[in-house]
Amino acid sequence: MRVAIIHYWLVGMRGGEKVLEALCDIFPDADIYTHVCDLSAISDKLKAHKIQTTFIGALPYARKMYKKYLPLMPMALEQIDLGAYDLVISSESGPAKGIIPTSPALHVCYCHSPMRYIWNMYNRYYDSSGLMTRLMMPPLAHYLRTWDVATANRVDDFVANSATVAQRIRRYYRRDASVIHPPVDTAAFAPVSRSEVGDYYLMVGELVSYKRPDLTVEAFNRLKAKLVVIGGGEMLERLRRIAGPTVTILGSQPFDVLKHHYARCKALVFPGEEDFGIVPVEAMASGRPVIAFGRGGATETVVANKTGVFFANQTVEELIDAVERIERLDLNPADAVSRAADFRRDVFISRFRTFVERATGTELALPA
Repeated sequence: MRVAIIHYWLVGMRGGEKVLEALCDIFPDADIYTHVCDLSAISDKLKAHKIQTTFIGALPYARKMYKKYLPLMPMALEQIDLGAYDLVISSESGPAKGIIPTSPALHVCYCHSPMRYIWNMYNRYYDSSGLMTRLMMPPLAHYLRTWDVATANRVDDFVANSATVAQRIRRYYRRDASVIHPPVDTAAFAPVSRSEVGDYYLMVGELVSYKRPDLTVEAFNRLKAKLVVIGGGEMLERLRRIAGPTVTILGSQPFDVLKHHYARCKALVFPGEEDFGIVPVEAMASGRPVIAFGRGGATETVVANKTGVFFANQTVEELIDAVERIERLDLNPADAVSRAADFRRDVFISRFRTFVERATGTELALPA
Protein backbone atom coordinates (compact mmCIF):
# COMPACT_ATOMS: atom_id res chain seq x y z
CA MET A 1 0.00 0.00 0.00
CA ARG A 2 1.01 3.59 -0.56
CA VAL A 3 0.95 5.16 2.90
CA ALA A 4 1.02 8.75 4.18
CA ILE A 5 1.45 9.62 7.84
CA ILE A 6 0.32 13.05 9.04
CA HIS A 7 1.99 14.24 12.26
CA TYR A 8 1.20 17.60 13.85
CA TRP A 9 4.81 18.93 14.11
CA LEU A 10 8.31 17.51 14.32
CA VAL A 11 10.35 19.66 16.67
CA GLY A 12 11.56 17.04 19.19
CA MET A 13 11.43 13.39 20.17
CA ARG A 14 8.72 12.94 22.77
CA GLY A 15 6.00 10.31 23.15
CA GLY A 16 4.16 11.20 19.94
CA GLU A 17 7.34 10.98 17.91
CA LYS A 18 8.15 7.57 19.44
CA VAL A 19 4.77 6.38 18.15
CA LEU A 20 5.63 7.87 14.76
CA GLU A 21 8.91 5.91 14.72
CA ALA A 22 7.01 2.69 15.39
CA LEU A 23 4.55 3.50 12.60
CA CYS A 24 7.50 4.04 10.29
CA ASP A 25 8.77 0.57 11.19
CA ILE A 26 5.42 -0.91 10.18
CA PHE A 27 5.33 1.20 7.00
CA PRO A 28 8.99 1.67 5.97
CA ASP A 29 8.08 3.37 2.69
CA ALA A 30 5.55 5.83 4.15
CA ASP A 31 5.76 9.54 3.42
CA ILE A 32 5.44 11.94 6.36
CA TYR A 33 3.53 15.22 6.26
CA THR A 34 3.79 17.76 9.05
CA HIS A 35 3.34 21.47 9.65
CA VAL A 36 6.89 22.19 10.84
CA CYS A 37 10.04 20.07 10.87
CA ASP A 38 13.34 20.70 12.66
CA LEU A 39 15.66 18.05 11.22
CA SER A 40 18.23 18.66 13.95
CA ALA A 41 15.69 17.66 16.62
CA ILE A 42 14.42 14.35 15.22
CA SER A 43 15.83 10.85 14.91
CA ASP A 44 17.69 9.38 11.95
CA LYS A 45 14.86 6.88 11.57
CA LEU A 46 12.39 9.69 10.85
CA LYS A 47 14.84 11.58 8.65
CA ALA A 48 15.16 8.48 6.46
CA HIS A 49 11.57 9.07 5.29
CA LYS A 50 10.38 11.65 2.81
CA ILE A 51 9.12 14.53 4.98
CA GLN A 52 6.97 17.30 3.54
CA THR A 53 5.84 20.36 5.47
CA THR A 54 2.75 22.48 4.96
CA PHE A 55 3.09 26.20 4.20
CA ILE A 56 3.34 26.75 7.99
CA GLY A 57 6.92 25.54 7.81
CA ALA A 58 7.86 28.42 5.48
CA LEU A 59 6.49 31.14 7.77
CA PRO A 60 8.89 33.29 9.86
CA TYR A 61 10.34 31.60 12.96
CA ALA A 62 8.03 28.62 12.43
CA ARG A 63 10.36 26.12 14.13
CA LYS A 64 10.21 28.04 17.40
CA MET A 65 6.85 29.80 17.18
CA TYR A 66 4.78 27.17 15.40
CA LYS A 67 1.99 27.29 18.00
CA LYS A 68 1.41 30.96 17.14
CA TYR A 69 0.31 29.78 13.68
CA LEU A 70 -2.37 27.46 15.06
CA PRO A 71 -5.25 29.43 13.41
CA LEU A 72 -3.72 28.74 9.98
CA MET A 73 -3.16 25.02 10.48
CA PRO A 74 -6.66 23.85 9.45
CA MET A 75 -6.27 25.58 6.07
CA ALA A 76 -2.74 24.17 5.71
CA LEU A 77 -3.92 20.61 6.32
CA GLU A 78 -6.70 20.89 3.77
CA GLN A 79 -4.20 21.86 1.07
CA ILE A 80 -2.23 18.60 1.33
CA ASP A 81 -2.77 16.49 -1.80
CA LEU A 82 -3.22 12.86 -0.70
CA GLY A 83 -4.48 11.51 -4.00
CA ALA A 84 -1.51 9.14 -4.38
CA TYR A 85 -2.15 7.15 -1.20
CA ASP A 86 -4.20 4.10 -0.26
CA LEU A 87 -3.82 4.53 3.51
CA VAL A 88 -3.59 7.77 5.48
CA ILE A 89 -2.65 7.67 9.17
CA SER A 90 -3.02 10.89 11.15
CA SER A 91 -1.12 11.19 14.43
CA GLU A 92 -3.34 13.57 16.37
CA SER A 93 -2.57 15.72 19.38
CA GLY A 94 -2.25 19.00 17.58
CA PRO A 95 -4.08 19.57 14.28
CA ALA A 96 -3.41 16.54 12.07
CA LYS A 97 -6.61 14.62 11.38
CA GLY A 98 -8.22 17.47 9.38
CA ILE A 99 -6.69 16.40 6.09
CA ILE A 100 -9.00 15.62 3.18
CA PRO A 101 -8.32 12.04 2.06
CA THR A 102 -9.38 10.91 -1.38
CA SER A 103 -12.44 8.65 -1.48
CA PRO A 104 -10.65 5.30 -2.02
CA ALA A 105 -8.14 5.91 0.78
CA LEU A 106 -8.68 4.66 4.32
CA HIS A 107 -8.05 7.31 7.00
CA VAL A 108 -7.01 5.96 10.41
CA CYS A 109 -6.43 8.48 13.20
CA TYR A 110 -4.12 7.45 16.05
CA CYS A 111 -5.22 9.94 18.68
CA HIS A 112 -2.87 10.82 21.55
CA SER A 113 -5.63 13.19 22.68
CA PRO A 114 -8.07 15.65 21.14
CA MET A 115 -6.34 19.04 21.31
CA ARG A 116 -6.03 19.64 25.05
CA TYR A 117 -5.85 23.42 24.82
CA ILE A 118 -9.31 23.69 23.25
CA TRP A 119 -10.99 20.79 25.06
CA ASN A 120 -10.30 19.23 28.45
CA MET A 121 -7.51 21.61 29.52
CA TYR A 122 -8.81 24.82 27.98
CA ASN A 123 -9.35 26.59 31.31
CA ARG A 124 -5.92 25.65 32.62
CA TYR A 125 -4.22 27.01 29.51
CA TYR A 126 -6.39 30.13 29.65
CA ASP A 127 -5.63 30.82 33.31
CA SER A 128 -1.87 30.48 32.79
CA SER A 129 -1.75 32.71 29.66
CA GLY A 130 -0.86 36.36 29.31
CA LEU A 131 -3.32 39.16 28.61
CA MET A 132 -3.10 39.14 24.80
CA THR A 133 -3.47 35.36 24.62
CA ARG A 134 -6.50 35.51 26.91
CA LEU A 135 -8.13 38.02 24.59
CA MET A 136 -7.56 35.80 21.57
CA MET A 137 -8.28 32.38 23.07
CA PRO A 138 -12.12 32.40 23.33
CA PRO A 139 -12.89 33.19 19.66
CA LEU A 140 -9.98 31.08 18.39
CA ALA A 141 -10.91 28.09 20.53
CA HIS A 142 -14.54 28.36 19.39
CA TYR A 143 -13.46 28.31 15.75
CA LEU A 144 -11.05 25.39 16.29
CA ARG A 145 -13.63 23.33 18.22
CA THR A 146 -16.14 23.72 15.38
CA TRP A 147 -13.54 22.68 12.81
CA ASP A 148 -12.22 19.86 15.00
CA VAL A 149 -15.65 18.26 15.44
CA ALA A 150 -16.49 18.63 11.75
CA THR A 151 -13.26 16.97 10.66
CA ALA A 152 -13.90 13.93 12.87
CA ASN A 153 -16.19 12.82 10.03
CA ARG A 154 -13.15 12.67 7.75
CA VAL A 155 -11.75 9.78 9.81
CA ASP A 156 -12.77 6.20 8.99
CA ASP A 157 -11.36 4.61 12.16
CA PHE A 158 -10.12 6.13 15.42
CA VAL A 159 -7.47 4.46 17.54
CA ALA A 160 -6.87 5.96 21.00
CA ASN A 161 -3.69 5.64 23.01
CA SER A 162 -5.67 4.89 26.18
CA ALA A 163 -9.20 4.27 27.39
CA THR A 164 -9.06 7.78 28.87
CA VAL A 165 -8.54 9.27 25.41
CA ALA A 166 -11.19 6.96 23.91
CA GLN A 167 -13.67 8.50 26.36
CA ARG A 168 -12.71 12.00 25.20
CA ILE A 169 -13.13 10.99 21.56
CA ARG A 170 -16.60 9.71 22.39
CA ARG A 171 -17.50 12.85 24.31
CA TYR A 172 -16.20 15.47 21.87
CA TYR A 173 -16.56 13.69 18.49
CA ARG A 174 -19.34 11.15 19.24
CA ARG A 175 -17.15 8.43 17.73
CA ASP A 176 -15.97 5.09 19.07
CA ALA A 177 -12.27 4.30 19.19
CA SER A 178 -10.20 1.16 19.57
CA VAL A 179 -7.50 1.36 22.24
CA ILE A 180 -3.87 0.51 21.42
CA HIS A 181 -1.45 1.73 24.05
CA PRO A 182 1.67 3.50 22.72
CA PRO A 183 5.08 1.80 22.61
CA VAL A 184 7.47 2.06 25.54
CA ASP A 185 11.12 1.04 25.23
CA THR A 186 10.98 -1.14 28.33
CA ALA A 187 14.15 -3.00 27.30
CA ALA A 188 16.14 0.19 28.00
CA PHE A 189 15.45 -0.16 31.75
CA ALA A 190 16.35 -2.80 34.31
CA PRO A 191 15.92 -3.30 38.06
CA VAL A 192 18.77 -3.40 40.58
CA SER A 193 19.13 -5.48 43.72
CA ARG A 194 17.22 -4.40 46.83
CA SER A 195 20.49 -3.41 48.50
CA GLU A 196 21.10 -0.82 45.76
CA VAL A 197 17.71 0.92 46.16
CA GLY A 198 18.09 4.32 47.79
CA ASP A 199 16.14 6.18 50.46
CA TYR A 200 14.55 8.78 48.18
CA TYR A 201 11.43 9.14 46.04
CA LEU A 202 11.55 10.35 42.44
CA MET A 203 9.47 12.63 40.22
CA VAL A 204 10.19 12.76 36.48
CA GLY A 205 8.67 14.85 33.70
CA GLU A 206 8.15 18.27 32.21
CA LEU A 207 7.69 20.77 35.03
CA VAL A 208 4.48 22.47 33.93
CA SER A 209 1.44 23.40 36.00
CA TYR A 210 -1.03 20.76 34.83
CA LYS A 211 1.39 17.97 35.83
CA ARG A 212 1.27 19.32 39.42
CA PRO A 213 4.97 19.06 40.38
CA ASP A 214 4.32 21.70 43.07
CA LEU A 215 2.01 19.26 44.82
CA THR A 216 4.81 16.72 45.17
CA VAL A 217 7.37 19.25 46.38
CA GLU A 218 4.98 20.63 48.99
CA ALA A 219 4.10 17.12 50.22
CA PHE A 220 7.74 16.12 50.65
CA ASN A 221 8.57 19.43 52.31
CA ARG A 222 5.93 18.58 54.89
CA LEU A 223 7.01 14.93 55.17
CA LYS A 224 10.67 15.97 55.46
CA ALA A 225 11.39 12.96 53.23
CA LYS A 226 13.90 12.83 50.40
CA LEU A 227 12.68 13.62 46.90
CA VAL A 228 14.65 13.92 43.64
CA VAL A 229 13.05 15.85 40.76
CA ILE A 230 14.26 15.35 37.17
CA GLY A 231 12.89 17.51 34.36
CA GLY A 232 12.88 20.99 32.93
CA GLY A 233 10.09 23.41 32.14
CA GLU A 234 8.46 26.67 33.03
CA MET A 235 8.10 25.79 36.74
CA LEU A 236 11.75 24.79 37.30
CA GLU A 237 12.89 27.97 39.02
CA ARG A 238 9.72 28.27 41.08
CA LEU A 239 10.16 24.71 42.37
CA ARG A 240 13.76 25.44 43.28
CA ARG A 241 12.58 28.40 45.33
CA ILE A 242 9.98 26.43 47.29
CA ALA A 243 11.98 23.20 47.69
CA GLY A 244 12.91 22.35 51.26
CA PRO A 245 16.21 20.79 52.42
CA THR A 246 15.08 17.23 51.62
CA VAL A 247 14.10 18.03 48.02
CA THR A 248 16.74 17.96 45.26
CA ILE A 249 15.81 19.57 41.92
CA LEU A 250 18.20 18.25 39.25
CA GLY A 251 16.52 19.81 36.21
CA SER A 252 16.89 18.09 32.84
CA GLN A 253 19.31 15.17 32.88
CA PRO A 254 20.81 12.75 30.33
CA PHE A 255 19.29 9.32 29.94
CA ASP A 256 21.95 7.52 31.99
CA VAL A 257 21.17 9.69 35.02
CA LEU A 258 17.44 9.18 34.57
CA LYS A 259 17.88 5.41 34.25
CA HIS A 260 20.05 5.32 37.39
CA HIS A 261 17.45 7.13 39.49
CA TYR A 262 14.52 5.13 38.11
CA ALA A 263 16.11 1.89 39.32
CA ARG A 264 17.20 3.20 42.73
CA CYS A 265 14.27 5.29 43.95
CA LYS A 266 11.91 3.98 46.61
CA ALA A 267 9.00 4.81 44.30
CA LEU A 268 8.07 7.16 41.47
CA VAL A 269 5.60 9.94 42.29
CA PHE A 270 3.26 10.78 39.41
CA PRO A 271 0.92 13.57 40.56
CA GLY A 272 -0.65 14.73 37.28
CA GLU A 273 -3.36 13.43 34.97
CA GLU A 274 -1.89 12.21 31.68
CA ASP A 275 -3.45 10.85 28.51
CA PHE A 276 -1.32 7.72 28.84
CA GLY A 277 1.88 8.47 30.77
CA ILE A 278 5.09 6.74 29.68
CA VAL A 279 6.98 7.68 32.86
CA PRO A 280 5.16 5.23 35.19
CA VAL A 281 5.80 2.39 32.73
CA GLU A 282 9.51 3.26 32.58
CA ALA A 283 9.64 3.24 36.38
CA MET A 284 7.93 -0.16 36.54
CA ALA A 285 10.31 -1.50 33.88
CA SER A 286 13.05 -0.48 36.36
CA GLY A 287 11.35 -2.58 39.04
CA ARG A 288 10.04 0.35 41.05
CA PRO A 289 6.47 1.03 42.19
CA VAL A 290 4.43 4.13 41.38
CA ILE A 291 2.40 6.56 43.49
CA ALA A 292 -0.07 8.02 40.99
CA PHE A 293 -3.05 10.34 40.86
CA GLY A 294 -6.01 8.06 40.25
CA ARG A 295 -7.16 9.50 36.98
CA GLY A 296 -5.99 9.27 33.38
CA GLY A 297 -3.65 6.80 31.75
CA ALA A 298 -1.88 5.76 34.97
CA THR A 299 -5.04 3.91 36.01
CA GLU A 300 -4.53 1.67 32.96
CA THR A 301 -0.87 0.88 33.61
CA VAL A 302 -0.35 0.82 37.39
CA VAL A 303 -1.96 -2.07 39.31
CA ALA A 304 -3.17 -0.94 42.73
CA ASN A 305 -1.37 -2.54 45.68
CA LYS A 306 0.71 -4.66 43.30
CA THR A 307 2.80 -2.21 41.25
CA GLY A 308 1.83 0.97 43.11
CA VAL A 309 -0.87 2.96 44.88
CA PHE A 310 -3.30 5.71 43.88
CA PHE A 311 -4.55 8.88 45.56
CA ALA A 312 -7.98 10.18 44.64
CA ASN A 313 -7.61 13.97 44.94
CA GLN A 314 -4.72 16.29 44.09
CA THR A 315 -4.11 17.51 47.63
CA VAL A 316 -0.97 17.48 49.77
CA GLU A 317 -2.79 15.47 52.44
CA GLU A 318 -3.87 12.69 50.07
CA LEU A 319 -0.42 12.44 48.49
CA ILE A 320 1.15 12.17 51.95
CA ASP A 321 -1.32 9.42 52.80
CA ALA A 322 -0.35 7.54 49.61
CA VAL A 323 3.35 7.79 50.51
CA GLU A 324 2.62 6.40 53.97
CA ARG A 325 0.55 3.57 52.46
CA ILE A 326 3.25 2.49 50.03
CA GLU A 327 5.78 2.48 52.87
CA ARG A 328 3.71 -0.24 54.55
CA LEU A 329 3.54 -2.46 51.45
CA ASP A 330 6.11 -5.09 50.48
CA LEU A 331 5.83 -4.93 46.70
CA ASN A 332 7.66 -7.35 44.43
CA PRO A 333 9.84 -5.62 41.78
CA ALA A 334 9.22 -8.56 39.44
CA ASP A 335 5.52 -7.69 39.34
CA ALA A 336 6.35 -4.16 38.18
CA VAL A 337 8.71 -5.43 35.47
CA SER A 338 6.12 -7.93 34.28
CA ARG A 339 3.41 -5.28 34.10
CA ALA A 340 5.65 -2.90 32.14
CA ALA A 341 6.29 -5.62 29.57
CA ASP A 342 2.64 -5.37 28.51
CA PHE A 343 3.52 -2.03 26.88
CA ARG A 344 6.57 -3.12 24.92
CA ARG A 345 7.25 -1.65 21.51
CA ASP A 346 6.75 -4.96 19.71
CA VAL A 347 3.31 -5.28 21.34
CA PHE A 348 2.27 -1.93 19.86
CA ILE A 349 3.62 -2.84 16.42
CA SER A 350 1.80 -6.18 16.40
CA ARG A 351 -1.52 -4.73 17.56
CA PHE A 352 -1.48 -1.74 15.18
CA ARG A 353 -0.40 -3.90 12.27
CA THR A 354 -3.28 -6.32 12.95
CA PHE A 355 -5.72 -3.41 13.23
CA VAL A 356 -4.72 -2.04 9.81
CA GLU A 357 -4.83 -5.47 8.20
CA ARG A 358 -8.40 -6.00 9.40
CA ALA A 359 -9.46 -2.49 8.37
CA THR A 360 -7.96 -2.72 4.88
CA GLY A 361 -8.28 -6.42 4.20
CA THR A 362 -4.62 -6.37 3.20
CA GLU A 363 -1.84 -8.45 4.74
CA LEU A 364 1.15 -6.28 5.59
CA ALA A 365 4.77 -7.29 5.27
CA LEU A 366 6.45 -7.96 8.60
CA PRO A 367 8.70 -5.10 9.73
CA ALA A 368 12.41 -5.70 9.47
